[in-house]
Amino acid sequence: MLRFKNLGSGSTGNATVVEGRSGSQVRRLLIDCGLGIRQLQARLALAQLQVEDLDALFITHEHSDHIGCAQTLALRFRIPVWMSEGTYAALGAPDLDGLLRVAHDMEAIDMGAFEARPFTVPHDAREPLQLRCSDGAAHLGVLTDLGHASSHVLQQLQGCHALMIEANHDPDMLAASRYPPFLKRRVGGLYGHLANKATAEILRAVQHDGLQRVVAAHLSAQNNLPALARQSLAAALGWADEEIQVASPTEGTQWFDVNS
Repeated sequence: MLRFKNLGSGSTGNATVVEGRSGSQVRRLLIDCGLGIRQLQARLALAQLQVEDLDALFITHEHSDHIGCAQTLALRFRIPVWMSEGTYAALGAPDLDGLLRVAHDMEAIDMGAFEARPFTVPHDAREPLQLRCSDGAAHLGVLTDLGHASSHVLQQLQGCHALMIEANHDPDMLAASRYPPFLKRRVGGLYGHLANKATAEILRAVQHDGLQRVVAAHLSAQNNLPALARQSLAAALGWADEEIQVASPTEGTQWFDVNS
């Protein structure tokens, strides 16, 4: 059994729990830790969890809204931390007291009740990775923070039964925003963030009969609207708008089961 819950998604902080169950074995992976420690604990409590229930952390890249309290959390609660060599170097090679685990593209991380397979993505970070999680039957793709979908990205999303995927901005809203020109270019560039239309194109490319759940994530508070993201992604899949879930920056999502 595989399920996931986002704890918050956006520029103010990102964190998602993936949980696998196999018989009496339960394992939980926190993907990104871009919140303060008290805030993270409060949101875990709403998910009926506590920090001690986490078996590992996975950091996708070094940007602050994904790192947050990761080092403090790991050291205080003795939780292993997975990240790429590039991410570790970009963070200044912090002392993790033996808790660092180096993640590599396409090398599966064995969580016991499920596996998490990292894959590289095009984003303006040192060595960013995203994840495909599977219990052997059900498959979840987690894809945030990238400027475009490479063929490698599309390959890793094939056959997923659930996707949590970035829908960062509406190009018209971005163009009309108060962002300075350099930031508009960065967000809308090939190594920035996905526009709704680009996310829709990814969904068209990976859609199959078994895809049951899509969660739009990492929406810009200034340059997108949940209704616009839902409309674009639903149209690509031929779904009703309300079938697309949107991860809130402050509340995340409910728990979602991933079924094959």
